[in-house]
Amino acid sequence: MAMPLDGIRVIDWTIWQQGPVCSAMLGDLGAEVIKIEERVGGDPGRGILKMSGVDVSDRPNFYFEANNRNKKSLTLDLKQPEARQIVYELAAKSDVFVQNFRKGVAARLQLDYATLRQHNPRLIYANATGYGPEGAESGDPSFDQLGLARSGVMFAVGEPGMPPQGIAGGIADQMGAIVLAYGVLAALFARERLGMGQQVDASHLGSMMMLQGLSVSAKLMMGFALPRTARERAGNPLWNHYRCGDDRWICLGMLQPDRYWTDFCKALGCPDLATDERFTDLKVRAENAAAAVSALDAIFATKPRGEWLEILRGAGDFIFTQVNSIDDLPEDPQVRANDYIVDFEHPNHGTTQVLGIPVRLSETPGQVRLPAPEFGQHTEEILMDLLDYSWDRIGELREREII
Repeated sequence: MAMPLDGIRVIDWTIWQQGPVCSAMLGDLGAEVIKIEERVGGDPGRGILKMSGVDVSDRPNFYFEANNRNKKSLTLDLKQPEARQIVYELAAKSDVFVQNFRKGVAARLQLDYATLRQHNPRLIYANATGYGPEGAESGDPSFDQLGLARSGVMFAVGEPGMPPQGIAGGIADQMGAIVLAYGVLAALFARERLGMGQQVDASHLGSMMMLQGLSVSAKLMMGFALPRTARERAGNPLWNHYRCGDDRWICLGMLQPDRYWTDFCKALGCPDLATDERFTDLKVRAENAAAAVSALDAIFATKPRGEWLEILRGAGDFIFTQVNSIDDLPEDPQVRANDYIVDFEHPNHGTTQVLGIPVRLSETPGQVRLPAPEFGQHTEEILMDLLDYSWDRIGELREREII
């Protein structure tokens, strides 16, 4: 079956997560992705679990696999001119070049946009950065933690009075990658219409601000950001989450609470709450928020979550869902029904569950086709099949430690 980016070739000169996830997303949509790795050591993401003391000898390295699926690995010593010449030859036959090294590194190695566009004027050159391409701090190094900090999101999560809160899972890296992939797709579309290559930039800072677009817009237009809210004092008790009797949580999402309040109270078996003068409408409930939340806390604590889900589904047109942990997601029936997690036959580890493609295209769907590559796995293949190098020339490059 055809894929959206069939025929598109991507050169991926990236490390860690922000850059690699961008090119992996392009690979998920069918692009051929050639990952260039330093000849000695390669992408440091290969060793991050070992560095943390985690033994992955009998299982996939989840960090590297997640960030580098659907890619081929080519090892080069880019400090040597002959290695850079290989990149130039690849760029001439490619559509996209992705990199996430600190500002100035690509230029020093003559792998910047100005250099590569001389070999291919139609090339899309994508930069993943921390703080954007302009400004006094544009060259500062950044990792996910710093993206969370600088973007304001650490003060958006948690409750009032809490210190800044981190978020697990490389969220700023992931969001930066998604926005960069979005930019690459837009640039490829523009190239088809206008015939030109161009440079694309996306940063931790800009991406995480976009993720918080509503709150940032409130600050810009109203003079205040959307505040943290305390669960125990939620002004709308039907826009809140509650612990059930089995220590699992349920989340309510009814933005028009007066439309639901009476029927909701009946469904919970407490019709007296609907007529309680403290809770008669949205305004009064907000004034007595702590009492309303406390009352619902006590009610939800009387039954396990499964029972409450059945009760609410059968009682009316309420808006609610279960609160999952990451541990819950692999068995969530909605996750499975939509292939948000899929089974992949890993050549070394057998059937392995992997993250699926989050967007569905009815006629040209994406697919996880390849595992993350072994270090340098495709070096000879790429040089021979794509650049027509002979075995003798490849042997010479290896002897001279260029590849």
